[in-house]
Amino acid sequence: MTNSSVSATFSYPFRVFFLATALYGIAVVIAWMSYLFGGIPLPLGWTSLHWHSHEMLYGFTSAAIAGFILTAVCNWTGAPPLKGGKLLALVGLWLAGRLSLWTASWLPAGTAMLIDGLFFPILALYLLQLLLRHGNQRNLVLVAILLLLGMGNLAMHWGFLTGKTAWLVQGEQLAFGLITLIMIVIGGRIIPAFSRNWLRQRGGNEGAVKSSNRTDAITLILSAAVIPVDVWLGSGTVAALVILAAAAANAWRLWSWSGWLTRAEPLLWILHLGYAWIIAGLLLKGMAALNLIAPSVWQHALGVGAMGTLILGVMTRVALGHTGRALTLPTFGVIIYLAISIAALSRVLAALGWINYSFGLMLAASGWTLAFALFLLLYWPILTRPRIG
Repeated sequence: MTNSSVSATFSYPFRVFFLATALYGIAVVIAWMSYLFGGIPLPLGWTSLHWHSHEMLYGFTSAAIAGFILTAVCNWTGAPPLKGGKLLALVGLWLAGRLSLWTASWLPAGTAMLIDGLFFPILALYLLQLLLRHGNQRNLVLVAILLLLGMGNLAMHWGFLTGKTAWLVQGEQLAFGLITLIMIVIGGRIIPAFSRNWLRQRGGNEGAVKSSNRTDAITLILSAAVIPVDVWLGSGTVAALVILAAAAANAWRLWSWSGWLTRAEPLLWILHLGYAWIIAGLLLKGMAALNLIAPSVWQHALGVGAMGTLILGVMTRVALGHTGRALTLPTFGVIIYLAISIAALSRVLAALGWINYSFGLMLAASGWTLAFALFLLLYWPILTRPRIG
């Protein structure tokens, strides 16, 4: 990379963190498939299954969260972006955490926990001081979510150090609940707004995209309630009812956004599809709480389906808009969306036992890798070059 490319890449958080998200998403999945099907050992120091879940939830997803929130906070507050050396330091901390998790068996006990445990608290404190300085109380909930994610991360590390699986499971469950809540909060802000704006520009029926403070409040309360239900109940009829109520509220919310009106615009329908995966994940989670299906089904519906789809949907749009480019998906960009959809569907079907397990995993890994590799191919020039205009 030239000096101008490096300068552009570190001029705004979304640029470098979106590239890191895609690169790490590919690396983790290739490593996991190599372990499962190639028997290639890694000096992880963790049980391989929990390492995989930790790095997808607290590694891969954390980069996407940082890239989006650190960019969005500039719009919320009018503050200048984190850039240059300070941004490099934060990215370096994230990368150090990832390296410590890949080489934990080579390091003194607790080293990975110490290094990796710093990222979420530092990110939360930076966001907190920006919001307070600019009087933006509305988004303080995201600070609380980031701090709780930090606690969940430490819980998984503690489970590894002590050998207590319960801590690993609790940290994993907390991540799923909190990341899902982030998607619901952010999705509720951007999906109807983007859809409404697009319809207005084309003389469409923007009034068909409906938002209600009451619906939003009910949805957020029920979705947040799933988190303590996971911690205190785990499964059973009461847990299932809460989870299914959250699914129903989110379904009503999505329906009110009239996503079918955006079917001509891939940058929009992918966001509606990603939100639909949240609903599917919650429905499957409710079924798992009743012991009707295995937990791995809902975990992959949320992990590959909702998180994978929404992360790509947001990254492909934000990267265009925030670099001054037209909101038009690059040529062949729709393949990104098709590939992640194939990955999500095949992974869920494999977990359900409806298709051959090994075939389903390989198809899911291939679709996932293709989606993020194509994102890198198409968006690397966009993210590493100066803003247009």
